[in-house]
Amino acid sequence: MGTGQLKLGSQPSEEPATDDARTTPAARFRVYGDLNDFLPPHRRQREFLHPVQEHATVKDTVEAIGVPHPEIGLILIDGTSVGFGQRVPARSRVSVYPQFSGIDITAVSRVLPPPLEDIRFVLDVHLGKLATYLRLLGFDVLYRNDSSDDALAALAARERRILLSNDRGLLKRRAVTHGAMVRAADPRRQLREVVRRFRLSGALRPLTRCPRCNGVLQPVAKREVERELPPYTRLSHAEFRRCPECRQIYWQGAHAAGLCSLLQSIGVDPDRRPQDGGH
Repeated sequence: MGTGQLKLGSQPSEEPATDDARTTPAARFRVYGDLNDFLPPHRRQREFLHPVQEHATVKDTVEAIGVPHPEIGLILIDGTSVGFGQRVPARSRVSVYPQFSGIDITAVSRVLPPPLEDIRFVLDVHLGKLATYLRLLGFDVLYRNDSSDDALAALAARERRILLSNDRGLLKRRAVTHGAMVRAADPRRQLREVVRRFRLSGALRPLTRCPRCNGVLQPVAKREVERELPPYTRLSHAEFRRCPECRQIYWQGAHAAGLCSLLQSIGVDPDRRPQDGGH
């Protein structure tokens, strides 16, 4: 895909013009790929008319349609790539594309934020189990069950973290530059969704972080923790890790089967990954 004018084919609008559309300036919109999840059924996979305000930006207009801006990879107005601050002319044709997983569009997109140096997350209050799973796989994940939307958006911006949420209103906040809507309801499906979206399979480091508090686990000598261990564990295990934040002790064993199952649920062969269970 080159820079400058980009041509695309589009289905003629099947949405009848309403009285409001005839009297109010409007543009034709077409939303592509999984961004259609954010639209009402009658607007999915087709071109449709939508009113445009004289001073509204394309970000404001597309989010009014329902699509949060962190989900967007490319916007074209009459075939030309534009940024979120662009105004939408009446009678123009607006094409909205998701972030492509297999195509590098950074040279042409004017809406993608600068890439993050490190993949780190902050999750909203509804995604506690997903936070635990991501930590088990070694990712830096901030989560509190009492965080406000204001605090989450500010934290994501300040620490340059990816905000994961199932609240599209939170993702529409201007402070949020990197984020994703978690569609699935089941935590394991949520995990698979996030791993695929951000291509994390090659970055897994199971049980290097504490699933309770996100601390980085440190090796600890058995003699330093044996008084805190159950009798059977004291006799049957020799290698241990401890979280320096919450002091929780981990060892290969109690969670090994669960970790294998978790890896399999996201399509990763457990035999190719470290298998550290824990208490």
